[in-house]
Amino acid sequence: MKLYLPYSNSLTEYKRFLTREVKCGYVGIGGINPIRVQSMTTTDTMDTKATVAQSIRMIEAGCELVRITAPSINEAKNLEVIKKELVAAGYHTPLVADIHFTPNAAEFAARVIEKVRVNPGNYADKKKFEEIEYTDSAYEQELDRIRQRFTPLVNICKEYGTAMRIGTNHGSLSDRILSRYGDTPLGMVESAFEFLRICEDLNYHNIVISMKASNTQVMVQAYRLLVQKMIETNRNYPLHLGVTEAGDGEDGRIKSAVGIGTLLEDGLGDTVRVSLTEDPEFEMPVAKALVDRYSSEKIKLHQTINPIETENGKVKLSYNPYDYQRRESNAVLNIGGHNVPRIIADFSERESISPATFFPVGYNYSVPMDKWNINDIACDYVYVGNNHVDFEIPGTLGIIYNSEAWKDIEKPLRQYPLFCGEEFFKSEKTHLELNFIAITKEVLTPEFISKIKTKTNVVLIADSFNHHAMPELRRLFISLAEQGISLPVMIKRNYKDISEQDFQLGSSAEIGALLLDGLGDGLWIKQQNCTSPQVTNSTAFGILQATRTRISKTEYISCPSCGRTLFDLQETTQKIRERTDHLKGIKIGIMGCIVNGPGEMADADYGYVGVGVGKISLYKGKEVVKKNVPSDNAVNELIDLIKEHGDWVEKS
Repeated sequence: MKLYLPYSNSLTEYKRFLTREVKCGYVGIGGINPIRVQSMTTTDTMDTKATVAQSIRMIEAGCELVRITAPSINEAKNLEVIKKELVAAGYHTPLVADIHFTPNAAEFAARVIEKVRVNPGNYADKKKFEEIEYTDSAYEQELDRIRQRFTPLVNICKEYGTAMRIGTNHGSLSDRILSRYGDTPLGMVESAFEFLRICEDLNYHNIVISMKASNTQVMVQAYRLLVQKMIETNRNYPLHLGVTEAGDGEDGRIKSAVGIGTLLEDGLGDTVRVSLTEDPEFEMPVAKALVDRYSSEKIKLHQTINPIETENGKVKLSYNPYDYQRRESNAVLNIGGHNVPRIIADFSERESISPATFFPVGYNYSVPMDKWNINDIACDYVYVGNNHVDFEIPGTLGIIYNSEAWKDIEKPLRQYPLFCGEEFFKSEKTHLELNFIAITKEVLTPEFISKIKTKTNVVLIADSFNHHAMPELRRLFISLAEQGISLPVMIKRNYKDISEQDFQLGSSAEIGALLLDGLGDGLWIKQQNCTSPQVTNSTAFGILQATRTRISKTEYISCPSCGRTLFDLQETTQKIRERTDHLKGIKIGIMGCIVNGPGEMADADYGYVGVGVGKISLYKGKEVVKKNVPSDNAVNELIDLIKEHGDWVEKS
């Protein structure tokens, strides 16, 4: 157990981190305002008609701030036209100018619309991926240069009452920051603070801050460090939450919920943007559903949890909330230790179990060939309760029974019992290699702890019936650490009578938050009357993929598109997915323009980045290897690049 400076008002009770209110037009962000939802247009900003029409669709879907890219002074000037058209149509939603590389565009936009977003990584710098050794004096000279470039915008925002977002992106940190702080969450925070200090020196405070990344581990650590530093320095600026390049479909929703939901669980966040590679109006229901989980009515259902011990203003934890490291546990068969997190599927409420029952969870039995086909997202265990499995199971699968039903099995090959707490110690028959024991906070009595400490053939199943289960389960993990228990622990969550979207978002937020803290050796998600076993299983694997704790499929780091995008991003992403989705464990970045492209390529294995109309550059990591490839042939060239580096396999 170690002491850490806090980043949240409470780790066991939902308490929103109270920030100052920032006015963006008539919309208040932070303070006691509700958590705002927003999005960004994907149209060409110079196409006034298309941008106005899309903005209206976004607003009617619930968007409270509309962000529009302004890559040059011409687009910035057209924002004034777009705003007038929207007002004429009866829409007064605040507009936000998205600025990269072009201070003159920011300075014009700040005079005509309600908010500007600047990226400290490229507002006054150009990225060349150069490592530079700075003396303290030379570094201060660089900061003076930035101050001169940035001060005019700050003064304009003060004069016109314009709000500003200082938006750090992991993929576009400046060479200066990378040289001094490395490609780290701390570097992201310092990048924002360099600009924040300039604003404060000029007595300007109408500021929102973001720390966005496509890697959820990096994103969460950066936001936590940001808040920790604000608490230390008596600052309280509102937070804009988002995962960059989350992708589309189920994967994009799960990844967004893991990153954004982890922070919301701890009371952080004042405005949210879910970045999907889809039309922006489709982001609104996802963002609203995520935010609604933390409404006052839902929070009232939160049950009391024993607080975590503190000392001298620091919190005592068994894990480092600012640096991912998986909880150390003993391996029991293939669970815990250095094994990837395992997944348990639940078929306990079926009337009977047949080979076909296992098809939705990755196992397909071929009758003519008399063999099992196993896909990449096949669960590791199946819980059948009191049912009986009377056929030969795949060699990679384990079956879990209720303990009494298990005792009747004559030859329990890869078949294991589940006990409830103390029941394990009272049983005359247990498995020599693997026993599952379900526990809640009530089970962890001194007597239970003293008995369980010496066992080496036990996996604990941590369960919670709290409305907000994550804090209670986190507290349970800390309690186990306090008692020196290093047995593997599977996370169990129960969901009933909710929509598929709420199921995916809720489970991703709750379970993802635990996994990002290194807690948990596997997942057991039980659903009743809310979704199919196939959706439950793919969601479980999606959560592990989004938290980077178990990679089971190709990951697409795909930007949500904007007016800068130089090709049809949705169509191109689908083309690349169709050709590459069998490449298990490969990360492919698909970027519409160069704003985040080169930087995000550092987190991907291969990159596909628009550099001009009909022109693509291909990357291996952060290195560009093919420039100005015609888009008609760029997907084929990407495949050739993957083959060249030995990462290609043919589809089976």
